[in-house]
Amino acid sequence: MLSARKSEHLKICLEKDVSSAATTGLERYRLIHEALPEMALADVDLSTEFLGRRLQAPLLISAMTGGAAEAREINRRLARAAQEFGLAMALGSQRAALETPALMSTYHVRDVAPDILLLANLGAVQLNEGYDAETCRRAVESVRADALVLHLNPLQEALQAEGDTNFCGLAEKIEQLCQSLAVPILVKEVGYGLSLSAAQRLYRAGVWGLDIAGAGGTSWSKVEAYRARTREEAEVAAAFTDWGIPTAEALVTLRAAWPDWPLIASGGIRNGVEVVICLALGANLVGMARPLLQAAAESYEALCSRLRIILRQVRIAMFCTGARTVADLNPTHLAKRDAYGTP
Repeated sequence: MLSARKSEHLKICLEKDVSSAATTGLERYRLIHEALPEMALADVDLSTEFLGRRLQAPLLISAMTGGAAEAREINRRLARAAQEFGLAMALGSQRAALETPALMSTYHVRDVAPDILLLANLGAVQLNEGYDAETCRRAVESVRADALVLHLNPLQEALQAEGDTNFCGLAEKIEQLCQSLAVPILVKEVGYGLSLSAAQRLYRAGVWGLDIAGAGGTSWSKVEAYRARTREEAEVAAAFTDWGIPTAEALVTLRAAWPDWPLIASGGIRNGVEVVICLALGANLVGMARPLLQAAAESYEALCSRLRIILRQVRIAMFCTGARTVADLNPTHLAKRDAYGTP
């Protein structure tokens, strides 16, 4: 059943309009053009460090798929590209493989990407469904990952007829896992953003960092509406198409509260200029999913072309704001759209 659901999710995301009715909030910002950058374009250094690893660019190929036969080649293409471009990559939820070991090969990418920063992935709610530290350790070791991402998806689970909706006591269980697992743990949403109150509990739990995964990208309520078996189920899901905390709002709020806590910005990021806006707002890394999924489903060449475009946009945007390195980017490089000029 899980494998069939994974296939269905993948097909819907590739073939249907699943964009949130909410915006990311990034449209409210513009990068301030620097006509005298005092450097050459070639001087721009996109490299950065995350989880103790050096990346060639501040980009994460976000969690997308796995657990279905057609996901295997997509994951391997994504991983090959991460290796070629020096990027980080997060796998899709590995629950399907833990429950059906034959599906684990759909997540195996180390043979084509031996050097990348690779993140394993499980649903946090599964800690209330029998998963423990040993299960999480198996998820990490089975794919030779460098860290574990626990995803939070209460709305998605609530909209699924087969969803797991017991989110009681998860903060305490995440804290226990942080104390017992040998690799760092990150927590992410799946496209509805992380609130200040949720982040506070996760910070106290000892989570290494967060992926805010804000609203404005893929709407899982739309995905579940397409999967609905009855008109009533579809109508329930339709009310949530603009649900969530926009990516920019979540990022600004959490960065103000924790100046040094590692944050990944994701949720509706579509081009390199938006990547640089997120970095200037305080993100350590920026995640992208659907644009890369669509390219990877087409071919490896299409995926590499898409990444070259995005990374060139990042380089040019940094050059034209006078930022030589990722660390140089900060809010002084931004202006609000309704009041152009230095904030």
